[in-house]
Amino acid sequence: MTNKNPVGLKIFSLQENLKQGLSLVGHVSGKNTNLPILNNVLIKAGEGKIKLIATNLEIGVISAVRGKIEREGSFTVNAKIISDCINLLPNKKIGLEEEGHDLLVDCENYQAKARGQSAEDFPLIPEVDRKNYFIAEAEEVKKAISQVIFATALSETRLELSGVLFIFSGGDLTMAATDSYRLAEKKIKIKSNNEEEKRIIVPAKTLQELLRVLSINLGDEVEEKNSEIRFYISENQILFTYGSTELVSRLIEGQYPDYQQIIPVSNKTKILIDRQELTRAVKMASLFSKAGINDINLDFPAGKNQVVISSVSGQTGENITNLEAKVSGDDNSIVVNYRYLVEGLSNIEKETIKLEIIDSNTPCIIRPEQDESYLYIIMPIKQ
Repeated sequence: MTNKNPVGLKIFSLQENLKQGLSLVGHVSGKNTNLPILNNVLIKAGEGKIKLIATNLEIGVISAVRGKIEREGSFTVNAKIISDCINLLPNKKIGLEEEGHDLLVDCENYQAKARGQSAEDFPLIPEVDRKNYFIAEAEEVKKAISQVIFATALSETRLELSGVLFIFSGGDLTMAATDSYRLAEKKIKIKSNNEEEKRIIVPAKTLQELLRVLSINLGDEVEEKNSEIRFYISENQILFTYGSTELVSRLIEGQYPDYQQIIPVSNKTKILIDRQELTRAVKMASLFSKAGINDINLDFPAGKNQVVISSVSGQTGENITNLEAKVSGDDNSIVVNYRYLVEGLSNIEKETIKLEIIDSNTPCIIRPEQDESYLYIIMPIKQ
């Protein structure tokens, strides 16, 4: 496997570096039958950097890996083949070298040739202007995305609802998501070199990819930078940078609904209750809710300091649970979709939660106790 007239890419890197880089970018390249090159990863060595790049034309991920460049160049190879190949090798130095239409992989007593393609056909990743930026704590961003993304609409009939609204305003970033049956909103602190308020809609698929990037332990590389994530926004693209990884995505164009209109500003009944107890009772009631409607009843009898959770189904039977709670205000009740309630409860970390209700026809607000940064709203099922 030698090359008499060496041309093209030749690099050396440790197996663990390549493995991590490929795991960061590889997920974006998929099974694209129309454009097979999108199933590839681009290996690019130049300007002292080794970069692994993948794109599906909506999202692009770039990961810089440590290593030695013997010859600069670019080459693309099937992402799954090269990932599987690298993952099976021992954690030693690996040589990658372009030879004709192949990429030679050399590690101790292992040699392989992966069929590849010229880098000329690989799509360009859009450049995003880096003049203005926003900075946030990576862990905070990861948590915030997880707490809202589940409320995005799965269907793309209303495209703007399939993304998360980001509002950058002063020192705050507000993320909001709704599928018009429920709404989740989370506020976190940010730093910025630009005071101008910005509102953008980021696709849920992009944020799932970002969560994946933020979940990979980048070790010492990120600790040096205090685990910050940076956001750069241009006309219709957003760039996230975290450690030596960059994620570029298209934004969703369109007008996000004015969701603040549906947040009740008053309430007639307030309830403080243990989150895990309520979750268990709701899951029990779900077994006896009507199929396809997923309805359960929440009753808050005045002056009793208890919540009654019940459900009835002609098919499966009925159930009733009484839970202790602090209830203040009017006698009240509401019927909700148990799935939406369970999902909301599982995304709150505090052990005590606060419910606020006006009546059975208005949205129910759920928040963690003594934490105004998170809000979850469920529309009632009207009887």
